Amino acid sequence: MSDDHTHVQEFFSARAADWDRRFPDDGPAYAAAVAELGLREGARVLDAGCGTGRALTPLRAAVGPTGVVVGADLTPAMLEAAVGAGRDRDGRLLLADVTALPLRSGSLDAVFGAGLISHLPEPAENLRELARVVRPGGVLALFHPIGRAALAARQGRQITREDLRAEANLRPLLAGSGWHMTSYTDEAARFLALAVRED
Repeated sequence: MSDDHTHVQEFFSARAADWDRRFPDDGPAYAAAVAELGLREGARVLDAGCGTGRALTPLRAAVGPTGVVVGADLTPAMLEAAVGAGRDRDGRLLLADVTALPLRSGSLDAVFGAGLISHLPEPAENLRELARVVRPGGVLALFHPIGRAALAARQGRQITREDLRAEANLRPLLAGSGWHMTSYTDEAARFLALAVRED
């Protein structure tokens, strides 16, 4: 396991038990972002870096009882919190590294990644791995329940030009990783970039 993975696990393990209490009002933003994926009944979707599983319930509602919902996370404590919240009823939880997924190529219709991109150790390579498991024409959502400026202020920092989530950086990053960005929203209430898996 790389130092990046160890750091991510340590960071989230220390916060897992309190995570949902710290951000109790994010539910509607998650539901709205999932709705923009345009998932159909029976679709197969991955919540990559699912954390406590806050997206699993709206994802299950979107794909219905015949769909497949998988939540993958690197941090056991986050998955334990998801089980504690009962979210394992809405999707299968998988202790896995999203940079090397134990999933077949082209097996999914969509990937949802909340707060994911800033924790990827090799973003271009890791986004290619997400593209690998999605069928051509499938969808990726990179989401955060608050926008870049609000998140930077919360963390006591300034946005830099190197921020991966800036549209000027994210669009070519996605394009070089097998994705075509179709929409980009960065406002106080949320960040959402949608992309389609290219052939």
